[in-house]
This record gives sequence, structure tokens and C-alpha cells, in this order.
Amino acid sequence: MDKEYVIQLISLRIRMVRLEKGYSQDKMASIMGISKKTLVQIEKERVLAGWTNVIAVCALFRDSEILQSVLGDEPLEVIETIAHDGVDRPKDKSMGGHVWWKEISSKGNFRMQQNVISQHYRILDDKNYRWFSSFDEEETKIRLSELFKTE
Repeated sequence: MDKEYVIQLISLRIRMVRLEKGYSQDKMASIMGISKKTLVQIEKERVLAGWTNVIAVCALFRDSEILQSVLGDEPLEVIETIAHDGVDRPKDKSMGGHVWWKEISSKGNFRMQQNVISQHYRILDDKNYRWFSSFDEEETKIRLSELFKTE
């Protein structure tokens, strides 16, 4: 998954997210900080939303079932991983990956998971805090080994 692909995925679902929340086009446009005309263009698939608008939608509607199902779990985690080309620091506590994640391996108190939809990898500790995210499997395996050595 890359930035262009996520822009396309989210652009095609902005209308569904708006309807999921029960918002009018006027209200949705106001929330996103764009004109109603621009929102209509996006919803009619005449233009794609920009990266900034995609980030806004993922942040403002992170609890959307539509976004979670298309990106796999936390929309912001996918966006952050793409934007930063990986995340390498203790982060928010996760739910542990019971729905959107498959376990790849574990070492000590850390486990590596892969998102079944976005295909990105992450490392969680035994309390379900995310320590690392990347789309690169080898990089994630190396980081898992490094974290295990520091325990």
C-alpha cells in the first residue's frame, strides 16, 4: 500500500463515510475544510481527494467502520506508517490485533503481526503497545530482533 493507492481508496469511500455518519454534503465539506463543490467532485469520482484531505478523513472519522474495513483496523496507523515510511517508537496502545492482524512471529515480550488488509507489519509488546510499523517485512524482523535483545 502506498500514498497514491490510499488516496484512491479513501476518495472512493468519502461519500460512504459521510452517509455512515448521517452528514449532509454541506456539513461534511465544512468538517473537511473544503468547499461543497469540491466534495461533490470527489463523490462523483471526477477528482481524487488530496493527501491532506485523506489524512483529515482518517483522523476525523477514525472510528468509521468503512475506513477500518478498507484499511484494516486503525486508519491513522496506516496513514502514519505511509507518511513516515515506518514508525519506530512506542506508540498508542492497540487492541492487540484480534481481528485485522495475523501473528507472524514473537520473541520475548514482543510479537510481529501483519495486517490482513493493508499488509503492513507492526511490533507490539505484551501490553499491546505498538513499537514499530513498516511495510518492509525484513526491516520489521530486524527491529523485532533488536527489541528482543534490549529486554
